Amino acid sequence: MKISSASDLITIHDNIKSISDYQDIKSTFDKVIKEYKTINVHIIDSVSITSSVIGYLNKLVLKDKIVIQMSLGNDQLFELFEDLNLSPLFNVQKL
Repeated sequence: MKISSASDLITIHDNIKSISDYQDIKSTFDKVIKEYKTINVHIIDSVSITSSVIGYLNKLVLKDKIVIQMSLGNDQLFELFEDLNLSPLFNVQKL
């Protein structure tokens, strides 16, 4: 997985699948939310996402009141968010 950030945009390439991916995502979000309370996330081509990442993002939205606007490039991942009823929480849309 590769992750980058520029102002309030976080971009993730490749599959999100390991503990180190979670740690990289958490570290990047922790830096960005120091400055921004609305975060745009582009997950370009991952077909999956770990439960730890979903849990962390859930905490950001529900406890820390961060607004996440997520754009997904993979239809399978988009359907997963729909099936889990997470699309409204993370303002999910297709890339």
